[in-house]
Amino acid sequence: MADPSSYRPRPGEIPDSPGVYRFRDEHRRVIYVGKAKSLRQRLANYFQDLANLHPRTRTMVTTAASVEWTVVSTEVEALQLEYSWIKEYDPRFNVKYRDDKSYPYLAVTMNEEFPRVQVMRGHKKKGVRYFGPYGHAWAIRDTVDLLLRVFPVRTCSAGVFKNAARTGRPCLLGYIGKCSAPCVGRISPEDHQDLAEEFCDFMAGRTGTYLRRLEKQMTQAAEEMEYERAARLRDDIEALKKAMEKNAVVLADATDADLIAVAEDELEAAVQIFHVRGGRVRGQRGWVTDKVEEITTGALVEHALQQLYGEETGDAVPKEVLVPALPEPVEPVQEWLTGRRGANVSLRIPQRGDKKALMETVQRNAQQALALHKTKRASDLTTRSRALEEIAEALDLESAPLRIECYDISHLQGDDVVASMVVFEDGLQRKSEYRRFQIRGFAGQDDVRSMHEVISRRFRRYLAEKERTGEWADGAGADGVLTDGDGALTGTDPVTDSLKDDDGRPRKFAYPPQLVVVDGGQPQVAAARRALDELGIDDIAVCGLAKRLEEVWLPGDDDPVVLPRTSEGLYLLQRVRDEAHRFAITYQRTRRAKRFRAGPLDDVPGLGETRKQALIKHFGSVKRLRSATIEQIQEVPGIGRKTAETIAVALAQAAPAAPAVNTATGEIIDDEEPETTAGSSGEPVTAGGPDERRGQET
Repeated sequence: MADPSSYRPRPGEIPDSPGVYRFRDEHRRVIYVGKAKSLRQRLANYFQDLANLHPRTRTMVTTAASVEWTVVSTEVEALQLEYSWIKEYDPRFNVKYRDDKSYPYLAVTMNEEFPRVQVMRGHKKKGVRYFGPYGHAWAIRDTVDLLLRVFPVRTCSAGVFKNAARTGRPCLLGYIGKCSAPCVGRISPEDHQDLAEEFCDFMAGRTGTYLRRLEKQMTQAAEEMEYERAARLRDDIEALKKAMEKNAVVLADATDADLIAVAEDELEAAVQIFHVRGGRVRGQRGWVTDKVEEITTGALVEHALQQLYGEETGDAVPKEVLVPALPEPVEPVQEWLTGRRGANVSLRIPQRGDKKALMETVQRNAQQALALHKTKRASDLTTRSRALEEIAEALDLESAPLRIECYDISHLQGDDVVASMVVFEDGLQRKSEYRRFQIRGFAGQDDVRSMHEVISRRFRRYLAEKERTGEWADGAGADGVLTDGDGALTGTDPVTDSLKDDDGRPRKFAYPPQLVVVDGGQPQVAAARRALDELGIDDIAVCGLAKRLEEVWLPGDDDPVVLPRTSEGLYLLQRVRDEAHRFAITYQRTRRAKRFRAGPLDDVPGLGETRKQALIKHFGSVKRLRSATIEQIQEVPGIGRKTAETIAVALAQAAPAAPAVNTATGEIIDDEEPETTAGSSGEPVTAGGPDERRGQET
């Protein structure tokens, strides 16, 4: 525990101007980011008597080992910089809202020649119109299914679209009138673009125009006694009205607004947001966060606004944002929102009328979300704590293993040998910490030797990180060598690199586990323990979980530890082991598939993917390219004589691939046809090749 007085800046050293400050721990990791109208006044609050500080603030300042700041010209710049640094450094003591799920949006890809309507999650892309978010993906599909009667926009994937264009036959939606079938030329790109624009206009709330137009067309068709057409238009109108009913009007005058409500207690806070567009609720989302710092409701709202609009621009920021409490001060936040939108944004607390009534509804949703979260967390936390305690007791550990790393080896009959490392912290997956390795120290199948190599490489990197962050007083590392994630030398001096990489970002392999689990029995456990001993690491426990009887093996023990079948500790170890196995198998299959797609052109030095594709497109197949002369190869754009000679030599040395066979009919596929499903080199996958081998993946 550090004494804040040991790193307190000297009097007068801190400027009395707006800025952003960062607290760092003893390893130079950023643990807290804050902004201030006056850096001098704000930072002085942290360096007072510890007894007067809030418990969470006290923990932060005693964990920190230094503080630094950056001066900016305005409070708006401070707000922007604070948001950027929180996203970049992920400080442990900052409030960080996390979506309780990845919310789906209805997206229209207006940046494509033929825009597509689809469900999208994750980061927003440029040139795509988004509507939502929705609570469930099925709600989007129900809405789209109704609207496709009137706006038959393309909904198929790129692969289905290209296949339909190649065969000249549209998909089922094209036949039943729910797609205008641009794939077969039934509609021009311009008309389809206009159709997509009309779809977006309707989703944006401009519904009256289309309903009146359809009603007029229906009346006209009835007067002309075109009753079938009038009936279709009647059904279209009913479909539009049904889609509109899914979003009832909640605010008059076609209001565009976001309503934010907060429910909190001493430890946690839940945020709920209703997105109202055109007077209708178009989307809803919610977040829950731990209150790791002393914070007011207004500050929680400010952090929520940063999370909500930090990467949005234009109409994605509404004209009006209604909140339960205003940030202090409110002017910089309002100015920042105005800058994001490019027009005035009103940030206020609703006082009366429909908006206040809707805010009460949002508030009830936030309270229910917090109550539900606490119910789930209490159950999960109790179970995870019991599992970790059982593991600690069974393995005779001094404390519960809050960070567990598990390693597994995967290969196919000794080929493409890889390894995985998965991480569980506090009994939960930490996927951002997962790592994968290629076994390069030797060839062939030897799980024990592979395990020794992987453990050595991972913890050699850990020791190098300890040296780089200055955790060793004498500056002497394990072997003075830094390696990348696959164990390759980086050629970087640790001491010099420590001076250059002084930014507080999380580093790979920087954090040690309390427990290493290997997939296997005594031999694998012994190999892992030997690797740690060779590196001088004696404070990390090792165990293995054998698949056959789910026995837990410890280094040097002749008999396994048998946990009860109903043990939460055994269940957690099984989850960790199975996740490592899944991650390793996935990586091994990816590498194997890549190897199977390889062809003779992949061995030509200096020949990239673009020029390989150009060669295949020019000649139609590798067979024709193999029979071409150097002069003919030179005719391909970007191919000089030297490269052409290299290609000719490589193809002459490579044995021709066996003919591809249609496994359903037994027909030999002629290599003269363009190979649309070929690999990167254009060679077809051949029958009897490596992909036909049968072996067990481990």
